[in-house]
Amino acid sequence: MEDEHPPEQVPLKQAVPAHLFALPVDEDGKATEFRPFSMASPHMRAFHLAWFSLFSCFFSTFSIPPLLAVIRDDLHLTETDTSRAAIAAFIGSIFSRIVMGPICDHLGPRVASATLSLLTSPIILATALVSSPNAFITIRFLVGFSLANFVANQFWMSRMFSGCVVGLANGVSAGWANTGAGATQLVMPLIYSFIMSAFNLPSSTAWRLSYIVPAVLQASTAVLVLTYGQDLPSGSYKRTSKKGSKDSFFEVFFHGIKNYRGWILALTYGFSFGVELTTDNIIAQYFYDRFGVNIQVAGTIASCFGLANFFSRPSGGLFSDMLGRRFGMRGKLWGLWATQTVAGLLCLLLGRVNSLWSSILVMCVFSVFVQAAAGLTFGVVPFVSKRSLGVISGITGGGGTMGAVITQLLLFSGSKYSKQTGISLMGIMMIVCTLPLSLMYFPQWGGMLCGPSHHPDLDLEADHYRLLK
Repeated sequence: MEDEHPPEQVPLKQAVPAHLFALPVDEDGKATEFRPFSMASPHMRAFHLAWFSLFSCFFSTFSIPPLLAVIRDDLHLTETDTSRAAIAAFIGSIFSRIVMGPICDHLGPRVASATLSLLTSPIILATALVSSPNAFITIRFLVGFSLANFVANQFWMSRMFSGCVVGLANGVSAGWANTGAGATQLVMPLIYSFIMSAFNLPSSTAWRLSYIVPAVLQASTAVLVLTYGQDLPSGSYKRTSKKGSKDSFFEVFFHGIKNYRGWILALTYGFSFGVELTTDNIIAQYFYDRFGVNIQVAGTIASCFGLANFFSRPSGGLFSDMLGRRFGMRGKLWGLWATQTVAGLLCLLLGRVNSLWSSILVMCVFSVFVQAAAGLTFGVVPFVSKRSLGVISGITGGGGTMGAVITQLLLFSGSKYSKQTGISLMGIMMIVCTLPLSLMYFPQWGGMLCGPSHHPDLDLEADHYRLLK
């Protein structure tokens, strides 16, 4: 539970009067409306910088799978090598996401996000220098660190938008960013083909030069975030308590990890976003190997899965906000459970259909539900802890990549299961791991199976988050 007087984020300057903002705001300066096609400063500018920066990180991290068929032949990679490399990318992301949460709590999302992008962009460029399986695995491990920018993305939106629209803001920001994983499936084979044909270069050279594009894109977005971003509606970022003493890193961290709700959401997210990451990793190769399509067609099919994030994850966030206004926290939790359970059933079905076009259809519908479930999860996260929001975001985000590691390791490493069997088993795991949501309970709002234990108007956290307003 939260302390009676939880620490707040206090800007270096006093809050700017509400009439100076382009969007309507609450008393904390957070926007109460979300206008995704506006560039109004600071709220919507922060939104566009956040999603585009994370987009570049997804583009970079998943720029390897669409060219894996070519890289595999050039480096003489075995099935075990490619599986270990995929797992390595997720392991790097787990640690960095957990650490990114408290870093955002103390430094703010702008500096945290831009610094990580600048540190990891040279690594994706170094992909061009890979010459052995071990080097390939190492590169994938290090590039995976960039996905921790997801935590900064969600943290930034939760500081810019009020509780009545934060689910939508989180959903659109992460959803549009996640399309980077789909865009790279489509674009990287085209870049590779263009370099090879336009400059008459051999395949082994063309795929290496292709990685200049994601490296430059990621570094460029980091510079934009540092130059034009703003941490809070009222200015720069500084964490202090109401008494003026600075919270220690460890106080914030341990306060967050003791909250059991964050761990349940991490498990749930592990089998929504984690499954999405695993699918991004295997889906192009799945269609290439099982149905015999060429690398460009396989990349185009796989891109449909990732590009669905443009509307599916935002739809999950919007649905979460609508359920919150109508039914409170209980509605949010029930909506998350139902959406992710349907996604699990579709995943199970995807592994059992045998024709190309049926597989494409089921994959597309599955992508909508699994990505919407991820959006619904982060429609709940901002309400778990005001004091340790970054830590809870990091735990949940880390759970997403941990789920990817588990599914990749258990189901898609070696030859124990065929890919279609692994996909079906992954669907069953999704259904089972969504059930613990029924154990989540908020005294001021209730849970899936029971109502609140006291009136929300008496609770400081309920007032702060304005769940029903």
